[in-house]
Amino acid sequence: MESRVPAESASPGGAATSGPRPADREGLLQQSREFLDFFWDIAKPEQETRLEATEKLLAYLRARPQVGARRGKYALKRLITGLGVGRETARPCYSLALAQLLQSFEDIPLCSVLQQIQEKHDLQKVKKAMMRPALFANLFGVLALFQSGRLVKDSEALLKSVKLLQNLAQHHNHLQEQPQKALVDILSEVPAATLQAILPKVLKADLNSVLGSPEHLELFLLAQQKVPEKLKELIGPVNLFSDENIPRLVNVLKTAAASVKKERKLPAVALDLLRLSLREGKFPRFWKEVVEQGLLKKQFWPASYLCFRLLGAALPLLSEEQLPLVMQGDLIRHFGEHMVTAKLPKQFKFAPEMNEYVGAFLEGCRDDPERQLAVVVAFTRITNQGLPVLPTFWRVVRSLSPHALKGYVAWLQTTFLRPDLDSLVDFSTSNQKKAQDASLHGPERAVFRLRKWVILRLVSTVDALHAEKEDDLIEEVARFCFFHSFFETKKPTSQIPETEQQFSFPLESRTREVVSSAFFSLLQTVSTQFRLAPARTPDGQPWTHRLVQFADLLLSHSRNVTPLTPFTTQQRQAWDRMLQTLKELEACSAEAKAKASAFQHLLFLVGIYLFKSPAESCELLADIQTCIQKSLGEKPRRTRSKAATPQEPPWVEVLVEILLALLAQPSHLMRQVARTVFSHVCVHLTPRALQLILDVLNPEKSADEDNVVVTDDSEKQSESGEVRARRGGRVDMGWGFEVAGGGEGGGRACMDGEDDGDEELGDEAMMALDQNLASLFAEQKLRIQARRDEKNKLRKEKVLRRDFQIRVLDLIEVLVTKQPENPLVLELLEPLLDVIRRSMRTSSSKQEQDLLHKTARIFTHHLCRSRHYCHDVGRGLGALYAQVERLVQQAGRQADASLSLYYFNAALYLLRVLKGNSTAATVCKPQKKEKAVSATGTCGGLDLSLVTPIFSSALTSFLTKRNSPLTVPMFLSLFSRHPVLCKSLLPVVIQHVTGQARPRHQAQACVLLQKALPTRELRLCFEDPEWEQLVSQILVKVTENLRTLGEAQSKSEQQQELSSLGLLNTLLRTIHQEKLTVDLTGVLGVLQSQQQRLQPGGRSASCSRLCNLYWQAMKALGVQRPKSEKKEAREVPKVTQSPLSAKRKKKGFLPETKKRKKRKLEGAAPAEEAKPTAPGGDQPPSTGKRRRRKRKAQGPTQANGTPATKRPAPEAMTPSAPAKTPKLQEKQQPSQVNGARAASPAAPAGRKQPQKDLPEKGVSGKSPQSALPRKKARLSLASRSPTLLQSGAKRKKASLKKARKP
Repeated sequence: MESRVPAESASPGGAATSGPRPADREGLLQQSREFLDFFWDIAKPEQETRLEATEKLLAYLRARPQVGARRGKYALKRLITGLGVGRETARPCYSLALAQLLQSFEDIPLCSVLQQIQEKHDLQKVKKAMMRPALFANLFGVLALFQSGRLVKDSEALLKSVKLLQNLAQHHNHLQEQPQKALVDILSEVPAATLQAILPKVLKADLNSVLGSPEHLELFLLAQQKVPEKLKELIGPVNLFSDENIPRLVNVLKTAAASVKKERKLPAVALDLLRLSLREGKFPRFWKEVVEQGLLKKQFWPASYLCFRLLGAALPLLSEEQLPLVMQGDLIRHFGEHMVTAKLPKQFKFAPEMNEYVGAFLEGCRDDPERQLAVVVAFTRITNQGLPVLPTFWRVVRSLSPHALKGYVAWLQTTFLRPDLDSLVDFSTSNQKKAQDASLHGPERAVFRLRKWVILRLVSTVDALHAEKEDDLIEEVARFCFFHSFFETKKPTSQIPETEQQFSFPLESRTREVVSSAFFSLLQTVSTQFRLAPARTPDGQPWTHRLVQFADLLLSHSRNVTPLTPFTTQQRQAWDRMLQTLKELEACSAEAKAKASAFQHLLFLVGIYLFKSPAESCELLADIQTCIQKSLGEKPRRTRSKAATPQEPPWVEVLVEILLALLAQPSHLMRQVARTVFSHVCVHLTPRALQLILDVLNPEKSADEDNVVVTDDSEKQSESGEVRARRGGRVDMGWGFEVAGGGEGGGRACMDGEDDGDEELGDEAMMALDQNLASLFAEQKLRIQARRDEKNKLRKEKVLRRDFQIRVLDLIEVLVTKQPENPLVLELLEPLLDVIRRSMRTSSSKQEQDLLHKTARIFTHHLCRSRHYCHDVGRGLGALYAQVERLVQQAGRQADASLSLYYFNAALYLLRVLKGNSTAATVCKPQKKEKAVSATGTCGGLDLSLVTPIFSSALTSFLTKRNSPLTVPMFLSLFSRHPVLCKSLLPVVIQHVTGQARPRHQAQACVLLQKALPTRELRLCFEDPEWEQLVSQILVKVTENLRTLGEAQSKSEQQQELSSLGLLNTLLRTIHQEKLTVDLTGVLGVLQSQQQRLQPGGRSASCSRLCNLYWQAMKALGVQRPKSEKKEAREVPKVTQSPLSAKRKKKGFLPETKKRKKRKLEGAAPAEEAKPTAPGGDQPPSTGKRRRRKRKAQGPTQANGTPATKRPAPEAMTPSAPAKTPKLQEKQQPSQVNGARAASPAAPAGRKQPQKDLPEKGVSGKSPQSALPRKKARLSLASRSPTLLQSGAKRKKASLKKARKP
C-alpha cells in the first residue's frame, strides 16, 4: 500500500521555505487528515472498523457537496488503487467500500470506473512480480460493480465486465475458479432477456465444456432454468443423467466438493442438480448412481460430506414416499459409521450440522406430522450392532408437533416390547469386524443395547414434554417405566393396559435394572420443579401421588400382575399404613399444609423405593410416620431454652437421621426431597439434632469410624518387612536374608556364617531353593496387591465421605437461609471454620475444592452477610463473649491471612449479634448527637468492658508482631461497623505511630488512623474538646515521625514516610474543615527543615509520590509549590561547562601519549572536586548526566520553595512566626497567620553561587562532562592501566560509603 503522507494545508508562508516542494501527484497535500484517515481504517482487519470507516466516508462526501466532486474523485482513485494492494485482507475491504460508494453516488458512470480499474491495473503493462495483485484488483473491481446493484441495469458495463471475467479466467494459477463463480453470480441476477443475449458469449455449444468444471455446469443449469429455449437452440436436447454423463457428473461434483472443503458448505451446483432430477422425475437414478454408487465409492471425505449435506438439503424437497429411498441406503449407513468413528477431539464431526438440517426440516413442516415422524424414526433406526448412533437426548425432538410426538413415543414403546431388528439400518465398524467375536453379533446383545437406548430416549423425551405440559403423555411414559421396572404380567386385563403388552424377546434382569434407574430419573423430573413448570398434575396432586395410586392398583390385582420382589406381611402393612397417613395429611388444616406437603413428598418417595429395597424402606416408613404424628401434634419451638427442656420430643432427631440416611444414597432426587423436607422442619430443630448434622463434618469421628471399618489386625501382622523398612529410605535386611537364603532356614544359615556359602548345592537342593524363592515372591506380590486394594478402598471411602459432606451442607444452607434468627445458627460458626481450615490445607483434589467453596459460600454469604440474625440469645451471653475472644485469638494464630479473615469475620458477626441482642442487661438510649454509649460502658447489647481488651490485645499483636496474619482491612471493617469500639482502640493505634515500633508497623498505624478519622460515625462518638485533643495528640506523633523525612533507606521506611505524610494531610484537612484550634507551628517548622531533602528529580514512583504529598501538606500550611523555569535550565549548563569537556568535543587526532596524560588528569580532577559537594555526607555521587546538571543549575532558585527572583526580604517571614489555626486568626493580624502564601521562610540566596556550593541531591562537584566520553575513558583505562582503574574504583567506593553515613 502506498505510504502514509501527512496532510498539511498550504500555509501563506509556504513559499519562504527552503528548497523546492516535491510534486503532489496524488493530491494528498490538498486533503484533510480526517478525510485521509478513512482510507486507512477501511483496510483494517476489524470488520466493525471497516464498516464504520465506510459509513463515515460516505457521510463526509454527502455533507460537503461543494467539495464532494473533487474529493469524490480522489476517493474513487484511492479505492481503485487499494484494490491491488499487497495485503490480501485489505482487498475485499476496498472492494466493499467501492461498492458502497457507487451505490450511494449513482451519477458516477460504471463504464468509466471499469476503465479506470483496467488502466490502473493493466494486465498488459504490469510487471511479472505484480501480476497477482493486478489480477485480484480487476476481479474485486468487477465484484464491487456487481455489489453496488447497478451492474445488472447497465448493459454496456455488464458486457465489459463479462468480457473481463472471461479474460481473468485464463489465469487459473492465481485466481482458480473465482472468475467463473463471479460470472455465474452476476448472470443469476440479470433478467432473462439480458441472459438470452449474453448466453452465446459465455457458454460454449459443447457438452464436454459444460461437464468440464462445476462453474460451467452451474451456468448450464442456470440457463436451463431461466432460458431453456435459448439453451436448446444453442446446444440441443441434453440428458445429463444418461449412462455416459453420470461418471462425468460424479467427477464434477467431486471437484466441487474439494473446492468448498474449507468453507464447509453445500456447492450450489449439487443442489441445482438435485432440483433438476426432481423436476425431471429422475431422482432415484440420481441418488443411486450419482450419490451412493458414485461419490460414496470415491473414498474421499469431502465427497462424503457433500453427500451428507445433500441429504440434509433434500429432506424438505422429498415426499413421504421418497424419504425411505434416502434414509435406508448406503449413504445413511455411511453417516452412522462416521458418527461412531468420529470421536477424536480434533476430528471433524458432521453431527451438529446434520442436527441443524433436521431441526430446520421439522420446524418447516409442523403441519405435516407424518413426514416429521418418518424422518425422526428413520434417524433412530441407524444402529451400530443394535445401539442407535444418535444421543439419547436429541434437541430436535422439541420441534415435533404433538401428534408426531405421540406417534414417536408409541413407536419407542413398541420397539422396546417387540424389537424389529430387520427394519434397522445396522452396521459394524472395521474394528468390530476384525474382532470376529460370535457373542458380539447375537440378537440378544443387539436387543439389550436397543432397549437400553429406547428407555433412556423415552425419559429424555418426557424431560422435554414437561416444559410443554403434555400431562397424558407424561403419565403414560411414567406408568410404562414403573410397570416394567417392578412388575410382570400373569394374566392380561383391560383395566391395566400395561398387562396387554407382550414381549417378542424376554425381558432380562439387567434390562429391568436399566429401566428402574431410568424410572427414578424420570421421577426426579416429574416430582421436582423443572424450570417454571409446576411439579403437579392439573388436578393439583403431585406426580408421585399418581404413581403411588397406580402402584396400589397393581398390588390390588394380584391375579393379573405380581411384583418382581413380593411383599412380606410386614411390608404390605407398612404400605397400607403409608396410604392411611397420606389421607390424614390431606385432611390437615391450612396452617400445617406446607409441612404436610413436605411429608407427603417424603412418604411418596420412600413408598416407591419400597419396591426397590423393601427391607430398608419399611423401617424408614415406620420412623417417618412416627415423626409425622408427633410433629403435627405440637406447636413450633421459638426459643433456645425451650428446646433444651427434657419434654422436647425426639421426633426431629429421628427425622434428621432419616434425612441423613437418604442423603447417603447417590440420588439427586433424594437430595432434593431431603432439602425440601428439612426446610419445613428446621424450625423445630434441637441442639441434639443439629449435632447429628455437625458430626458428619467432624473429622475426628469420621477418623474413628474409618479405623473401625478399615483396620484389620491380620493384615497388620502380615505387613511385609519391605514396606516397614522403607519408611525412611532403609532396606529390610530380614526379608533380604530370607530371600537370599531361599527361605527361613537359608536365611538363618546366611546370618550365622558365610563359610558354608562356598559349597555347591545339588540339583534337588537348587530346585527346592527355586520353589522357596518362587513362593516367597508370590506371597510378597499378594501382599503388595492387598496393600494396593486397601489403599484404593481408603481412597474410595474418602471420596464417598467428602461427597456425603457436600450433600449434608445442603441442610446447613437451608438452616441459615430459612432460620437466620435461630440461636442454633451461632453454633455453626466454629464447625464451618474447621471445615474451611482443613480444606485449605488439603485442597488438592477437585472434590476437596468443591467442599471448600461451598462451605466458604455458606459461611460468607448466607451467614455473615445475612440481613437477619439472632436477636435473642437467652442466657448465652457469657458464652458468646468467650467465643468472640476465642475466635479473635485463633485469627491471630493462623498462618495464612485469607484463613485468618474467616475467623475475624466470625468474630465481627458475633459482635453484630451481641450489639443487637434484645435481652442485654442494660440497653442505653441514644443521647445527643446520636451517641449510644452509656455510663456503664455498653452500646446496645455490647459490653465494651469485655470486648475492648479482646481487640486491644489483637491490635497490639498486629502492630508489634513481625509476621501477623491480621491485616489493616480487618480492623478497618471493625472500626466502620463499631465506631464506639474504635474510640476505645484509638489510644493503642496512636501509641504505635512513633516510638520503638518497626517502620512497617508505624506505617500500618498511620494508615489505620488515616482511614478511621474521616468517618462520620467516629466523629459522633467524641465531644468537641475531646476531638480537638485527639487531633492535637496525633499531630504531635506525626510531627515526631516527620523529623526524619527523606532519610529512608529501606522499603518499609519509605512506606512509613508516605503513610505519615498521608495522615498529616488528613489531619490538616480535618482541622480546616472543622476549624479546630490547633497549633501548626511545629509541623510547619519540621517540614521546612526537611525541604532540601525533598528536591524534585527522584526517579522512583515512591520519591515522586512523597514529594507530592509533602507539597500537598505545605499547600495546606500556606506555602505554594515552586515552578521550574526551563529557560534558565537550558542556559546554565552553557555557562558552567568546563573547558576540559570543550576540548574533548574538538575533532582530530592526538598521539596516544597525550591522550593517556590527559585522561590521568581527568581522573584526578573529579575526586578533588567531589569533596565539598555533599554537606553532611548524605548526597550520593553524581552520575554525570546532563539532566542532573540542569537541575543542579536550577538549585539556587528552587531550593527554598519559591523562585529566587520573586522572593521577598527575609524579614517578611521567619520560622519564629507561629502558624495558627483559623480560630486564632480572628485574634491576630492576617500577616502573622500561617505565613505569607507567596513567601518562603527559607533564607535568601544570591544571584550566583559557586557550583560546589549547590546542595542538590544526586549531583556532586565533578565537572559536568557527558556520560559517553567518560565511558570511553574508562574503557581505555581498563585496557591499558589496570592499576589506575582499580584505584579509581576504590576512590568511588570510598566516596559512596562516605555518602551513606548519617
